[in-house]
Amino acid sequence: MNYLSVCSGIEAATVAWHPLGWKPLAFSEIEPFPSAVLAHHYPGTPNVGDMTKYKEWNLDGTINLLVGGTPCQSFSVAGLRKGIADPRGNLALTYVGILDHFRPKWCLWENVPGVLSSNGGRDFGSFLGALVELGYGFSYRVLDAQNFGVAQRRRRVFVVGHLGDWKPSAEVLFEPQSLSGNTKQSREKAKNTSTFVESSFGNFRTDDVGGTTKASGGVMGGGSETLVALFEPRSSDGVPRIHGDICPTLNTMQGGQRQPCIAIQGNLIGREKGGPQGIGVSEGETMYTLTKTDVHGVVHGTQDPITSDIAHTLGRNGGRENALVRNMSVRRLTPIECERLQGFPDNYSNIPWRKSSESPDGPRYKALGNSMAVPVMRWIGERIQAWENRQ
Repeated sequence: MNYLSVCSGIEAATVAWHPLGWKPLAFSEIEPFPSAVLAHHYPGTPNVGDMTKYKEWNLDGTINLLVGGTPCQSFSVAGLRKGIADPRGNLALTYVGILDHFRPKWCLWENVPGVLSSNGGRDFGSFLGALVELGYGFSYRVLDAQNFGVAQRRRRVFVVGHLGDWKPSAEVLFEPQSLSGNTKQSREKAKNTSTFVESSFGNFRTDDVGGTTKASGGVMGGGSETLVALFEPRSSDGVPRIHGDICPTLNTMQGGQRQPCIAIQGNLIGREKGGPQGIGVSEGETMYTLTKTDVHGVVHGTQDPITSDIAHTLGRNGGRENALVRNMSVRRLTPIECERLQGFPDNYSNIPWRKSSESPDGPRYKALGNSMAVPVMRWIGERIQAWENRQ
């Protein structure tokens, strides 16, 4: 399979498809650093430069596939979203012009999910309509790199086209077994419907209060009182119950005679008739576990006063010391880590650059951020090859 790559970047497609035995006939890249990466790794493949000058290209060999991810800034929700009106967005139409000029059997186009809603979806519709006018059947799908073995969430729209028929593109992007409609029979229908919260989360004993049935006792089944509101404020065993529309874990002022109860460190506030036990109660709108002090002004588990504005919710030294880490900084990912996140080999983008034997980090970050995820491209290539092998 011979392919032409436009907006090549550092060539995720070639890294992905080299094991398949596919050959790039030419690259089209104008950025200096990615062009240097291409020249370093693929000295035998010409870089024809500006893709808008495709009519001047003189390429040897038959092009079987056109691949490219035209600039996404005009379609991204983080950008100005000018779509096709943006010169960068117009490169999507240039891609169509290249497709018409060389007429390959296959085409593969990639962009950000924002292309689906750019200009109310009309920009993407224009692109797909142009493919149809050229005689290409197509399918498109949003694929996320995290589902292909890399540790990043990277959702992208992939359009696969096939000259004269849409079925090959559908077989490439979609798994036939997921579309068979042979859904496994579900389990037997339950006899009872979970109409009320009480029956959904457990069995509770109920009492008639003022003609209205309310849950007033403890949990009798598999549920938890923390999931149910409107309990009796006082029951026969002296334990305050939930009173109000909000569960007690989200309320304050625990421990009062008619206030909700809450379990903290194994103690139930208000468990005894005499009032709260073991630890203090909140006096404000926020639970004391989220502020610097409780009513006792101490850190539970120690007798050290909390001196900061933030609770000691995390300890260090195995929990023996309550402390906070201050003035910490976030570590930047290394270029090698970014290469791994995109599925490239380690140091793939670390080439001799200008007067140095190595590349600076900045150009590497930019090139990797603009690239496609290698494992996703490999998956698509393998499925195209599998279809070709059946012909």
